[in-house]
Amino acid sequence: MLAEPLQQVDRTYVLHRGRKLSYFGGCDYFRLASHPKVMRALRVGAEKFGLNVAASRSTTGNHVLYGQLESALAKFFRVDAALVFSNGYVTNYGVCQSLAGEFTHVLIDARSHSSVSDAARFLDCPNATFHHRDANDLAAKVRRLNSRAKLLVITDGMYSHDGSVAPLREYLRVLPRSAMLLVDDAHGAGVLGAQGGGAIEHGGVGRQRVIQTIALSKAFGCYGGAVLCSRKLRDRIIERSRLFNGNTPLPLPFANAALASVQLLEKHPQWRERMNANAAWVKGALRSAGREIPDHPGPIISITPRDGAEAKRLSTRLLKHAVFPSLIRYADSDGHFRFMISSEHTRAQLNAMVAALNSDRAPLSVHSLGDATAKRSLSVLPKQA
Repeated sequence: MLAEPLQQVDRTYVLHRGRKLSYFGGCDYFRLASHPKVMRALRVGAEKFGLNVAASRSTTGNHVLYGQLESALAKFFRVDAALVFSNGYVTNYGVCQSLAGEFTHVLIDARSHSSVSDAARFLDCPNATFHHRDANDLAAKVRRLNSRAKLLVITDGMYSHDGSVAPLREYLRVLPRSAMLLVDDAHGAGVLGAQGGGAIEHGGVGRQRVIQTIALSKAFGCYGGAVLCSRKLRDRIIERSRLFNGNTPLPLPFANAALASVQLLEKHPQWRERMNANAAWVKGALRSAGREIPDHPGPIISITPRDGAEAKRLSTRLLKHAVFPSLIRYADSDGHFRFMISSEHTRAQLNAMVAALNSDRAPLSVHSLGDATAKRSLSVLPKQA
């Protein structure tokens, strides 16, 4: 079922049934999707370059703008090379197609994004899951493999449902030297780390054994995806990925907008500081009221209602305080409320959200979703927003 349509206005508000409400949903962490300079770059891109190259980059569809965007991404993330894809979901496909035949086994975090498990099929080798963010279970799975096994481990970087981060350093510690990590960092890229380098920077791990894929539709507020890697892997993807070679690339106006967005985020590290300060303030205010808020680095708070009645009560309270109730329902669960604190929310908006969550003294279920101690109801929650 599709969600009810929303009209976003003023960067941090939506129009909902005739009311203007503060919006804490989505993944536009810096609200760059509506930043004036990014919007201007989109218009200029359309006027100057047209909408579409209408061909693969391997034939007649390459354009200087793609190279400029890739250079900007490589500079931002301090990596040797970047390769842009038409969207974030298929970026993992392109990487795995190029790595087919290189590994004998794949282990995947059980709560990773669906694009990860879909892409793993292209590797043409047995794959299994390990417990969510559990380095001990990963180590146990590794011990069961043959000593000659060539292993690829795939995980999200930051999990969008609760702002938790994969323990990459611990993973690498328990893996054999020949193993590699593929990190889908759609939500961590631009958000985590002092420089915005994502889960890689946050975890303090090197890139020698790590491949990082990102989405340009989250922190950068645009569209598209990219792999951040060595020049050797970039060349291999271009040579071996049927998706890359058969796919019409990112529309040029979006590439121009993404280039502007990357440059803006590099120029304004204070936005990341402000986002983190906003999130810390909200978490602190909720903790002061007795809420148990997990100490995750991401600017996200997830609240799981006990049942439909509690979900309705909380929705009513949020609407009373002019806050859109971002309740996400999947399968047969009552869903969870996901609040993403951006750099652009005002203190008045943050106060309104805290007031709504604290106005009812009955305890709310504030969880670190998907942890080993998670409750029964969490098994059907989404893998990534």
